[in-house]
Amino acid sequence: MTAPDPLPPVPRARGRAVALPLLILALALLCLGSLGVGRYPLHLGDVFALLGAALGGPAHGRDAMLEQVFWQLRLPRVVAALLVGAALAASGACLQRAFRNPLAAPELLGVSAGAALGAALAIVAGAGVVALQLSAFGGGLMAIALVLALGPLLPARDRLLGLILTGVAVSSLAGALLSALIAMADPRSSLPAISFWMMGSFSAVDPAALGGLAGALALALAPLAFLRWRIDALALGDDEAHAMGVAPHLTRRWVVVLAALATSAAVAVAGVIGWVGLIVPHLARMLVGAAFSRWLAASALLGAVFMLMIDTVCRALGETELPPGVLAALMGAPVLFLLMRRGNR
Repeated sequence: MTAPDPLPPVPRARGRAVALPLLILALALLCLGSLGVGRYPLHLGDVFALLGAALGGPAHGRDAMLEQVFWQLRLPRVVAALLVGAALAASGACLQRAFRNPLAAPELLGVSAGAALGAALAIVAGAGVVALQLSAFGGGLMAIALVLALGPLLPARDRLLGLILTGVAVSSLAGALLSALIAMADPRSSLPAISFWMMGSFSAVDPAALGGLAGALALALAPLAFLRWRIDALALGDDEAHAMGVAPHLTRRWVVVLAALATSAAVAVAGVIGWVGLIVPHLARMLVGAAFSRWLAASALLGAVFMLMIDTVCRALGETELPPGVLAALMGAPVLFLLMRRGNR
């Protein structure tokens, strides 16, 4: 008996045609609503007035505190949530297609663990915000470089399996080193900072870091768009891809490196936020189908919607703000269970 396909079913053509415009509309409406939510609420009229003034309209004429909250706190946080959600979800879609594995995620290849280790080293060393983000970014890229260097050395019949096993080993090694750093960290200064960063949050986002995150995301997604038909060929298997004139191993390496670039940049800005790269690509595939160009765009848009929705809920819960990484995990586990049940049917 043939095992059931664990991936969600492909939607009808009519649903695929309207899915992306609906996601864009939902994202725009959610952005407007999210800009007003927080400890210092902003009315929708104030949001429109501030945005209009930035686009050349009449001066807002409000108090300085309102403008400071909007431009220095609220808007950078919303933009960060959009970019981080899009980066993590797009990375998950790339890895699931490259490895032909519905459970592939940025955490699988040690990228998140490497970035977390790099950030923890910077925190223990007393580095500033910019140095912390650069260290996290470098840690993620070093982790994926180690996986790509050691994976082909394993005597596995399946090279994909070799890369996955190496990623699990690198992730475990980075996690062990991170645990050692936590055990030796100063409980009055470094340890709280590491713990808070490990839970993932947008509350301390540096507006200056958003340009680097947007640049890294564009640098990762633009080549993936050009490689879309080669990436689609990977879903058929290596032999079929060879027959179509595609070099599967080289293409897969490029996909993994670009996904790691996007993930490292996201983790460097917001900390470790799991489940987005695993859950959102499945939901996106249910909306637009398996063609990689549509799937990548839908994953990025839906990831941005998902992450911004979670961050908005966290800001609206009360005085004590729940980290978005915690809420993402609380929501991700039941969603994964429902997707597994749907796939089995």
